[in-house]
Amino acid sequence: MLCTDIRKESMVNIIKTPSRFKNRIGKFAVHRSERCTSCGKCVTVCPYSVFVKAGDKMLRPKSYLCSGLKCAESEKGCVKNCPAGALSVAVNPNYKVLGDYRWTPDLIVSTWYQAETGELPYMEIESDSGNSGGGLDRIRIKARPKESIDPKKVDMRINLNKRNDGRPSLIIDMPIYGGGMSFGSISESTMIGRAKNAAAWNTLTCTGEGGYPEALHPYDNHVITQVATGLFGVREETIQRVRMVEFKYAQGAKPGLGGHLLGDKVTEAVARMRESVKGNPLFSPFPFHSVYSIEDHKKHVDWIKHINPKTLVSTKVSTPTDVEMVAVGSYYAGAHVIHIDGSYGGTGAAPEIAKKNIAMPIDYAINKTHRFLTQEGIRDKITLIASGGLRTAHDIFKAIALGADGVVIGTSEMVALECLRCKNCESGRGCARGIATTDPLLGVMFSVDWAFQRMYNLYASFDKQLRKLVAAAGCSSVTEVVGRTELLLHLDYENNENKDKDG
Repeated sequence: MLCTDIRKESMVNIIKTPSRFKNRIGKFAVHRSERCTSCGKCVTVCPYSVFVKAGDKMLRPKSYLCSGLKCAESEKGCVKNCPAGALSVAVNPNYKVLGDYRWTPDLIVSTWYQAETGELPYMEIESDSGNSGGGLDRIRIKARPKESIDPKKVDMRINLNKRNDGRPSLIIDMPIYGGGMSFGSISESTMIGRAKNAAAWNTLTCTGEGGYPEALHPYDNHVITQVATGLFGVREETIQRVRMVEFKYAQGAKPGLGGHLLGDKVTEAVARMRESVKGNPLFSPFPFHSVYSIEDHKKHVDWIKHINPKTLVSTKVSTPTDVEMVAVGSYYAGAHVIHIDGSYGGTGAAPEIAKKNIAMPIDYAINKTHRFLTQEGIRDKITLIASGGLRTAHDIFKAIALGADGVVIGTSEMVALECLRCKNCESGRGCARGIATTDPLLGVMFSVDWAFQRMYNLYASFDKQLRKLVAAAGCSSVTEVVGRTELLLHLDYENNENKDKDG
């Protein structure tokens, strides 16, 4: 099988994959004053190679490698050991303007580091949670005193076909796959890098609704064809190529708003793929005007199953207040996977007001859906996938403990490619860093191999962290964690309990 061969080729070890930019942004800035005598003492005391001496000359400090203020100002640190008192360390002012409360500067820099090295950063950085003051940022994972299970032996696989309906099983090797991002919204290098990464980890990635570029063909076994309201690039051939087809009814970041690809991003290649006209803006309407009931949805599912008798069907919906009813309806319509997409996900193309005010946060939606499917007696017959603002391995563990079988990530993959979260994805030529763009000059700012390795390293870091968390929970497989809310602690409830005790 071609895709099996590709996976073998891609089963590389973590390879350090540095930033593509000369001036890298780190959390800390190391300053050297004119008092420096180039004695080289700092080179000997710094364990992180921040300082380099070339001949008699000290090179510019590599500030992005600095571990932080505590190290620098410790008795063994560079600041106190500089004979001339020429060194100082402070928080980088450029770092302070990155991101927002959900994607904090710490999380962005941490994700960059994991994408470069496959490891968590050693710096003074918060890598587990954001600072939004709500949602998953208010939930903690309860610490266990000992790890009784070897993390390397934890079974991370999940089966996406629980229906036993005669269709093939689809087992992926980790409870994570890539969300829909269309050709047009992202560059081809980004898209192919994602597919190559999915093949390497024996998981999946989704085309989004922009069609199925020929460059994806070698990765067919690891690609999901998305059928969305615009039907851009949807053909029988693209449905027949894949092992799973996703109906996208809504997106958690902008439910009820559909999609809009600016004319500047509709290049000749994008127009050909979407069977449109170069330079013309494209709109994805909301909703599917052929679907107003579960019966209508079933017709869609039956259509896909008829076109491809071996494929599974996933239904992606937003998180309205009755999301659990939608999930049950989708099961009875014949779907194998119900994919619920909460608010706070999406790229910079999604309006902030929509992200914050329309859909239900995913932490509420997961457990509500999981419990209702259980009460209806069908939880073990459908796979529940969650997405919408999941940023870290801790977020993924929390989502599974709340009741999801697995998760979908998208923004984390883009940050791995050095996205700044500047939210200009939908402006003019698109992303100035070449990630979310189809501009021929911007789209070649990095290679497919570089994108693949960065995402591979990030997944490796997530995999390592998740294994430790699952093992620490006393579980030998990730499926044992599903719905185990006792493994979590909500800070609001903890505070209330403490107040009750005090009272």
